[in-house]
Amino acid sequence: MIEYFLLLLGESIMIFGTLGILRFPDVYTRLHAATKCDTGGAMTILIALAIASEASLLIKLKFLVLAFLIALINPMVSHAIARGAYKYGIKPEVVVDMYAWDNP
Repeated sequence: MIEYFLLLLGESIMIFGTLGILRFPDVYTRLHAATKCDTGGAMTILIALAIASEASLLIKLKFLVLAFLIALINPMVSHAIARGAYKYGIKPEVVVDMYAWDNP
């Protein structure tokens, strides 16, 4: 029963993240929505699959290792993409740019 709730939660996170990607104005806010979508949605779905899987313990462990790797790697990759976009010259559409204070 909990696996159905986790699947529904993961799917709703994916849907709201997709709406954020379509609706937000610049690359940084879209990247934020995509990261939440990938990290939260994929992790919940993988945990639900680990719970619902009728396969061996090794398969369940693989699902959990994938969820851990997504939680570890995805925020770092999106930070690197955002930093690369900023260094490339794409300015955020915000009132205050706190990164500009660090660069001379």
